[in-house]
Amino acid sequence: MKIAPVAELKAQLSAYLKSSTEGPVVVTRHGKPVAVLLSIEDEDELERLVLAYTPKFQGILEAAREQIREQGGIGHEEFWQEMEAETR
Repeated sequence: MKIAPVAELKAQLSAYLKSSTEGPVVVTRHGKPVAVLLSIEDEDELERLVLAYTPKFQGILEAAREQIREQGGIGHEEFWQEMEAETR
């Protein structure tokens, strides 16, 4: 993992983009982390990353967790049996 001040990142963006393929680049301002530069392999990876930080999606996940806490969930096998039944 590399660490780069904003000014240095701006001056050498192409080099840091290349470095991000080897691992995250932490961007700092006044010595404090403010962002992370990540390399992505494909559009699916970008979609997963965007979803992970989307408040609406996080709300859906939290509502599902709350429902499981209150009502309980279903087992792994039961879930897949229901999925198979829906595709028939």
